[in-house]
Amino acid sequence: KRSAPSAGAALVLCAPTAGLLSAQGRPAPSEPPRFASWDEVNVLAHGLLQLGHGLREHVERTRGQLGALERRLGSCGATCGQAAGTKAPSQAPVSPVPGDEAAPETLRSLQMQLKAQNSRIEQLFQKVAQQQRHLEKQHLRIQNLQSQVGLLTTTHLNQEVAKPARRKRLPKMAQHVDPAHNASRLHRLPRDCQELFEEGERQSGLFQIQPQGSPPFLVNCEMTSDGGWTVIQRRQDGSVDFDQPWEAYKAGFGDPQGEFWLGLEKVHRITGGHGGRLAVQLQDWEGNAESLKFPIHLGGEDTAYSLQVTAPVASKLGATAVAPSGLSLPFSTWDQDHDLRRDKNCAKILSGGWWFGTCSHSNLNGQYFHSIPRQRQQRKKGIFWKTWRGRYYPLQATTMLVQPTGATSAS
Repeated sequence: KRSAPSAGAALVLCAPTAGLLSAQGRPAPSEPPRFASWDEVNVLAHGLLQLGHGLREHVERTRGQLGALERRLGSCGATCGQAAGTKAPSQAPVSPVPGDEAAPETLRSLQMQLKAQNSRIEQLFQKVAQQQRHLEKQHLRIQNLQSQVGLLTTTHLNQEVAKPARRKRLPKMAQHVDPAHNASRLHRLPRDCQELFEEGERQSGLFQIQPQGSPPFLVNCEMTSDGGWTVIQRRQDGSVDFDQPWEAYKAGFGDPQGEFWLGLEKVHRITGGHGGRLAVQLQDWEGNAESLKFPIHLGGEDTAYSLQVTAPVASKLGATAVAPSGLSLPFSTWDQDHDLRRDKNCAKILSGGWWFGTCSHSNLNGQYFHSIPRQRQQRKKGIFWKTWRGRYYPLQATTMLVQPTGATSAS
């Protein structure tokens, strides 16, 4: 008898939750379209995130109350059963009371209602968690769009200011620079391989560079007819595991003399806020090769190192429904999902970290296969570039290089 009021109170407490569930099926009233400002979108995204956290806490508290109530009901049922089993045999039979016969049935009914309510709360909890993941991705996209707008404004202003007075380059080096190490330089280290090229270096190899605001680090410089390029990725034999977490892709890993990934933060420092060009060199198992070059801009960690490409380039890469401003692809790993798919984690489904769009355009950091697997499901986890050999053809070798914007061709 003491349990019945508690059960009623718990059901009343859960009524708003049930109302939330039933309200999800109702169509939202139509409103006239309106363009929101950046501040309004940011405030809305932040508010929705806070609402998601609040709903999650409400569900946890309600589940705890229901669990306590179930334990009390179970304890009451056991106590009533013991009392019924210890009647004195000599006592004369007592006529049954209608309320006593209905008590076990009432308890069972309450337990069934509690289980059903608990199931509905669990569904709500899952929906809240899913919506929270979607909101986090939307918040990241808003930041990416804001950075694109800021980039366009900054680039335009820099071009107008830089026209009347361009900085003079340092004179070309007269002495030979050791490609294995350029510690003998008499002045500061070059910011990138292109600056080293403009100072007279024409031999490819390992050099120390120091981009603005960064400590020195070692890079592979490839000197070509159109300037100096910094190698940021190489795949050739499967000697390095590229299925790494976020921090590894941020800092870099592998062997500079073999397979390696330079590191997102280093690449961001090299290209700076002015963007650059990305060169992609592909090779299949039949000896065919393909080389691509296109302009890019790589954001910082606050944008998940988003790779921004123009609309024509995005279309050539196989993207569909590209906005006129281009395409922004955040970098994703298995432990930090930033891809454009709301229902999947591309890095977990495939392999490695990459600028995933919808899991199907490209992935040069996928699993390395020494021969082409027969299973199609296995092949799509490999290294692929859809617009060249297709999504289900794992490539044999790849190289990625960057060159900052403003690089001039060799004379």
